[in-house]
Amino acid sequence: MAKLSEHHGSKFIKLAFIGNSGTGKTGALVSLLKAGYNLRILDLDNGLDALREWAKVECPDKLVNVDYETRRDKYKASSGGIVLSGQPKAFTDSLKLFDKWSDESLPRQWGTDTILVVDSLSAYGKAAFEWAKGMNPGAKDPRQWFYAAQQAVEDTVAMLTGEEFETNVIIISHVTYDEWQDGTVKGSMSAVGKALGPKLAKYLNTLVLAEAQGSGTNVKRTIRTAPTTVIDLKTPGPGFEVTLPLSTGLADIFKKLKAA
Repeated sequence: MAKLSEHHGSKFIKLAFIGNSGTGKTGALVSLLKAGYNLRILDLDNGLDALREWAKVECPDKLVNVDYETRRDKYKASSGGIVLSGQPKAFTDSLKLFDKWSDESLPRQWGTDTILVVDSLSAYGKAAFEWAKGMNPGAKDPRQWFYAAQQAVEDTVAMLTGEEFETNVIIISHVTYDEWQDGTVKGSMSAVGKALGPKLAKYLNTLVLAEAQGSGTNVKRTIRTAPTTVIDLKTPGPGFEVTLPLSTGLADIFKKLKAA
């Protein structure tokens, strides 16, 4: 028998951070650096420039607290279009890193002061799809590739958010907008195909949205915690502000969840 007061939810945070391109998702991680967390980033988008530049301004002494591993499949131009250059490796290499990081440490044992960041789920889904094609190149029905990739991505999210994975996790994702049969448009995590994104949300207690309003020097970036008419956001309890400044929002969310 377990006591609810001892539930692991207040010890390890499992969070999905979604948003359109340009809303500042990766750069927002700087607030967690300032709050004293170590970041270990699986970089599948090759998009860490914003985090580096903000960290150089906000907390240059904390740059050494960020480790990253970049994994991307290579492509080349051909007469038939853009094709893989060699075998797809990004997905399987990522799985190896989830088990054992490049310094031989075990991500599932990193503890409360470290955050594993997957940046991004969208690119991870693409890598999984290329892996599925490579495993079964002669499939007569492409849906076999989609199904295998979807299962692989769902299994990964289930593992990273499980109780046995004793590390904080942030999964960064773009948003996919789909129109359903009843005519409604819903936004969800972008992974592989239409159906997977909504399913992945069940594995995470916290799902928040990066938003940007305005343009140029007048742009205002925030983190939204309350659901919209299009996207079903969620936090594990009351008392969260509807919007938080992007510059401090992730650290604010972690602080509140850790205190719960």
